[in-house]
Amino acid sequence: MSDQHRPAFKPPRLFLGCPVWACEHWKGSLFTAKAPRADWLGQYSSVFQTVEGNSTFYALPSLETAKRWADSVQSGFRFALKVPRSISHDCRLKNAQKELAAFIDVCHVLEAHKVLGPSFLQLPPDFSPAEKESLQHFLTALPAHLPWAVEVRHQDWYDSAKNEEWLDGLLKYLRMDKVIFDSRCLFSKPPSDAVEEVSQARKPRTPIRTTVTSQHPFLRIVGRNQLDETQRWIEEWAPIIADWLRQGLEPFLFTHAPDDQFAPEFARRMHHAIRSHFPELPEMPKWPGEIQSTASRQQKTLF
Repeated sequence: MSDQHRPAFKPPRLFLGCPVWACEHWKGSLFTAKAPRADWLGQYSSVFQTVEGNSTFYALPSLETAKRWADSVQSGFRFALKVPRSISHDCRLKNAQKELAAFIDVCHVLEAHKVLGPSFLQLPPDFSPAEKESLQHFLTALPAHLPWAVEVRHQDWYDSAKNEEWLDGLLKYLRMDKVIFDSRCLFSKPPSDAVEEVSQARKPRTPIRTTVTSQHPFLRIVGRNQLDETQRWIEEWAPIIADWLRQGLEPFLFTHAPDDQFAPEFARRMHHAIRSHFPELPEMPKWPGEIQSTASRQQKTLF
């Protein structure tokens, strides 16, 4: 094949985002200073490629709202919705057909607009391998044309033996991703403020694995409000994520901070570190609020 007919190289995509897209504290940095709330999602999606849809854990949006979300984001953006707690926690995956159908209806709206990423099922901390038959039945019944990821929290799923092998094998067979939840940085020292104290009381300490079970390794990492304290974990994960990209995988990476206002900068630091190991990764787009601030300063200089 001649070079002129060879397809252009397209590096694997990194889907990088935050746990929310709406945070008042981002005005003037990620968002423009006076951006109305209706513009936040669009401005967020001009920088990031994904977001955790944690709100769907508590309540589903209307189909009209889901369509409005889809219409608000840039091309290539993906929503990673959390499966409702009514299914995972209240019903414990049993007799939840009505609730699941309603969730899938929302997913189909996003899928039709090509903005649906892996929906992730977060199981309760006490959901152990003793309930693996319920888990297998539920997962195998999910529509295979939609992308899914699974987060387990009970310690027995991390036994480096039969339970872990069973789960990894099931997810590989179903082509579903395994969620990695890394809270080591959060618990690396006592809380520095009240927000970190609350976060430490709520977040689990899940054992860390780098197991890949499908095409989209799914990492949720919780840092600290003092972002310099996250550097050790940034440096640990950056080469792993870069290696996933070299393998042709397309990771979903979500940077959490106890206070959401610090999540975008945490993501920017992660992106910079990953790019140092994988230069083919495009630069992070400029933040709308920072573009506006720079333009304002230049205008003042001119006058």
